[in-house]
Amino acid sequence: MLQPSTIKFLKDLKKNNNKPWFDKNRTVYEAAKQDFAAFIQQVINTHSKKDEGLKNLLAKDCMFRINRDVRFSKDKSPYKTNLGASINQGGKKAWNYAGYYFHLEPGGCFAGGGLYMPPPEELKKVRQEIDYNFADFKKIISSKKFKALYGDLDQSAEYKLSRVPKGYEPDNPAAEYLKLKSYIAMIKISDADLTSKDLVKKTAAAFEALQPVITFLNKAMHD
Repeated sequence: MLQPSTIKFLKDLKKNNNKPWFDKNRTVYEAAKQDFAAFIQQVINTHSKKDEGLKNLLAKDCMFRINRDVRFSKDKSPYKTNLGASINQGGKKAWNYAGYYFHLEPGGCFAGGGLYMPPPEELKKVRQEIDYNFADFKKIISSKKFKALYGDLDQSAEYKLSRVPKGYEPDNPAAEYLKLKSYIAMIKISDADLTSKDLVKKTAAAFEALQPVITFLNKAMHD
């Protein structure tokens, strides 16, 4: 579970996204950061019993900085209003591995993961693997555990081509998945769940349901 003070800090930050306020409340931020790190470490320790690739992974290597990069953004707000962690074999810097993600933001929290906007070469490998082994892939995303939590991979327009990529026929059985530019799935986490003693268990269960997808994607890129 997370502390109510952590949730309150993020709500207050959203209303006061400026450096003077943040500096005044830095100790509150540090406490919230430590609270989030402790939660993420609990999730890692729990799920690493299922996914051995996460063993010895530290929360601090998975958590993103709260400072925003505003160099190329019209929005000059200096801070993110969320805390996030990318949990995979190499931590947040291992861009070429599919993994798990937790996003803490009051009113918009979610858990899940996958492979987000991979470079062309990695995306090509994933599409080839899906094409070659679509029966296996379909079995994974049709499993009761995955469908019960996620329903399907995210099919949002921002993550999908309008046509099958070059080299594939429109009537390919895997066409709808070959069109994807990201392979991700997420479940919403309610604000009430954030301070529940079952939060670690619920998050680990979400990761476990996604694990076969993660394994398939990583095999496609690295085998």
